[in-house]
Amino acid sequence: MPEEQVRYGLVGTGMMGVEHLANLAITPGAVVTAIADPTESSLGWARDALGPDRIDAVEAFPDAATLAKSGRVDAVIVASPNFTHRAVLTPLFGEGLAILCEKPIATTIDDARWIVDQAEASGAAFWTAMEYRYMPPAAAFIDDIHGGAIGRLQMLSIREHRFPFLPKVGDWNRFSRNTGGTMVEKCCHFFDLMRLITRSEAVRVYCSGAMDVNHVDELYDGARPDIIDNSYTTVDFANGVRAMLDLSMFADGAENQEEIAAVGDTARLEVLIPEGALVHSPRVGFRNPKRATRRIVEVDAAALDAGSHHGSTFYEHQKFIAAVRGEIPVEVTARDGLMAVAIGTAAEISAREHRVVTMSELGF
Repeated sequence: MPEEQVRYGLVGTGMMGVEHLANLAITPGAVVTAIADPTESSLGWARDALGPDRIDAVEAFPDAATLAKSGRVDAVIVASPNFTHRAVLTPLFGEGLAILCEKPIATTIDDARWIVDQAEASGAAFWTAMEYRYMPPAAAFIDDIHGGAIGRLQMLSIREHRFPFLPKVGDWNRFSRNTGGTMVEKCCHFFDLMRLITRSEAVRVYCSGAMDVNHVDELYDGARPDIIDNSYTTVDFANGVRAMLDLSMFADGAENQEEIAAVGDTARLEVLIPEGALVHSPRVGFRNPKRATRRIVEVDAAALDAGSHHGSTFYEHQKFIAAVRGEIPVEVTARDGLMAVAIGTAAEISAREHRVVTMSELGF
């Protein structure tokens, strides 16, 4: 039986928007019918990504409001710059549209709270795009931890050593006022993973970070960038688990961009991405032979080719379209997006003020 078609609109047709288009092209039942972006060059990227076989069925709109009223879409992907999310979402709510909103859902806690209220009142599916959950090696890692592979989780360590922020239209991502800061913009993914893996909420955050290498000689209309390019962040969770994030955005030579390790009372589990290895190391006692085992989690080749997030955008879209059809519940809610923004905001405050920040200070 053919899959029920879902008509998609895309607001924001830059780099991430184009990745969504590539993944919708290989998602059964997904049909792109509308795009919107105020920048003509970005619309051109989308047209190129759609190609001659799909572009004739797609109408371009000047903004989210006209797209929302067009009657051409059932679901909308929001991939516009972070600071525009509330304004873009405003006309979408109330139209009965399912929404997948890129991370972070907002650059401030107040805007994120507003989005949660609107999403929960709308009655339609609202999904916060947290691709890192859906990288197949990371998903297997999470399943193993929740399945008891390491006993009782006590420590979680996430390392991302990667390339600097890429250029964006108007250089908007060079300034914290537009992104929420690196700890919100980039690291909300990892704070979301922490919450998911620990199955608990953060109570205090300490971040030591700075802009030490990247963008230090850049100037935009007389203003210098102010985004953190390296940091260590420690998060204490309510259930006693401690988590740590080690971020470097000038380590593009690293063999694995993400290395995540979880230590429980009976074993340690590590995942390496993009290598795809899961390494399970049970406790053996002092000087006894190690008994580590390693397995590789494969990723669909078409999913890998369709984006730059180790196939995760493809797997996320399979879940999202199932939620739009009512086959499964939403897995990453607006409230999940809010909590990731809140922890990132706490980390930004901590780095600036050189102190521990409690989540209760921020109303959580």
